[in-house]
Amino acid sequence: MASTSLWPRFQKYFLRYDDLDFSIDISRMRFADDFFEKMRPQVEKAFAAMRELEAGAIANPDEQRMVGHYWLRDAKLAPNADLRRDIDETNTRIKQFAADVHGGKIAPQNGTHFKHVLLVGIGGSALGPQFIADALGNATDPLDIYFLDNTDPDGFDRVFNRIGDHLAHTLTVVISKSGGTKETRNGMLEAAARYEQAGLNFGKHAVAVTGVGSELDKYAEKNGWLTRFPMHDWVGGRTSIMSAVGLVPAALEGFDIDNFLAGAAAMDAKTRATNAAQNAAMLLALMWHYAGNGRGQKDMVILPYKDRLMLFSKYLQQLVMESLGKEKDLDGNVVHQGIAVYGNKGSTDQHAYVQQLRDGILNFFATFIEVRKDRASERFEVEEGVSSGDYLQGFLRGTRAALYESGRESITIAIPAVNAFQVGALIALYERAVGFYASLVNINAYHQPGVEAGKKAATRVLQLQKRVEETLSAGAGKSAEEIAQALEADPEDVFHILRHLAANDPAILVSSGDGIAAQKFSRAR
Repeated sequence: MASTSLWPRFQKYFLRYDDLDFSIDISRMRFADDFFEKMRPQVEKAFAAMRELEAGAIANPDEQRMVGHYWLRDAKLAPNADLRRDIDETNTRIKQFAADVHGGKIAPQNGTHFKHVLLVGIGGSALGPQFIADALGNATDPLDIYFLDNTDPDGFDRVFNRIGDHLAHTLTVVISKSGGTKETRNGMLEAAARYEQAGLNFGKHAVAVTGVGSELDKYAEKNGWLTRFPMHDWVGGRTSIMSAVGLVPAALEGFDIDNFLAGAAAMDAKTRATNAAQNAAMLLALMWHYAGNGRGQKDMVILPYKDRLMLFSKYLQQLVMESLGKEKDLDGNVVHQGIAVYGNKGSTDQHAYVQQLRDGILNFFATFIEVRKDRASERFEVEEGVSSGDYLQGFLRGTRAALYESGRESITIAIPAVNAFQVGALIALYERAVGFYASLVNINAYHQPGVEAGKKAATRVLQLQKRVEETLSAGAGKSAEEIAQALEADPEDVFHILRHLAANDPAILVSSGDGIAAQKFSRAR
């Protein structure tokens, strides 16, 4: 009876785009019937802000920049001819470059064909390509892909160990807008060293995706890299997947980037509708607003029921949290906005944290993502008349019902299959939802001041580390407090630096002592 009683509400709040074979169901969110009407002023303001953004207005006031990631999939929308030409020419170059690599016209130093890609980047310069590679990749792709997406030395070693003897047939793509991002710089230097150790010229195996005139752009040109592709000033890292950042690796892997862009453009067109009930992105933004009272008071749990979408929640963590996690609003008021995002995949989640979702603290709302096509290969029945995919669908619907019965709210998005077009549409849907939500709560979704604060703090730590190293000498040694006093630094900062140095340099000795304050650090004679 419970499911039957929801049928009228389902019909009222189920939106389907027949031509995209896409649907969104918000009927399991318990908003009141007058919610849409109450939100009408903010909704109209958000629609107006989106129109201005797409027309080329300064949408990122802190940095006085346009925000143009929507132009990337439909260059006709760009506000001037130079931008339109830049987008089209870049995409043409990307497709030609990938074709030349696949055909052997662009070949490695000691071989006929590249067989692997090594992508060096971090954040938006790696997360998007990782998601796309996992979602669309197959064993028959012309090139497979590896990632250096951190500055973890052990992580570097693990990747190079997996590449093994295939480095000579590996094309490295280094992605950094400024060229000064330290994690990416470190990965590039480690990669270059590996090529050199193998007797290979790194430049003959390297491609840059970077800002025109950046440090990396100049370095790549000076060292004879294969080519360089631009990162546009008006595209942020977390929304750069449809720029050269995402399209270069996707094209090299053999994915249909035209279809990828077409899917995003199609969703953009649908979500320009000014009737909120017919605009899937606005429905998402409104549900986020309702669930968290416009303050992010509930977490967003992403539950895609498809292995290929496992990294989607990780991708959305950056898109949503970096865009919406802001201390101040556009008027300078302290608001501490944001929505926390986590998730994995169904039905794996059912054997993990769904227990808490069903019976634990009610601090979340869920989004189920259904993929109707089970598999590309022939149907296989695990029981008479029942396939593994039937079970997956049953678990999705069963979990959704069980959560609702326990007072847990959810949104359900459905796509027909995981392909380039539908993945493009999904990304566009969430990009626009983020933009709409930011307008609803009056924040700047397109800057990230907190990230810069962390980078500055890290620089100070590294500067202190150099000074600490200079104080170490042979002999009785000094405590962290003694060194800190001499350097006018925080003893805890000095202590952690000393422990890190000792763990990685056998010449640095640590004497045992009664408590951390008594430990002495010295350099071996």
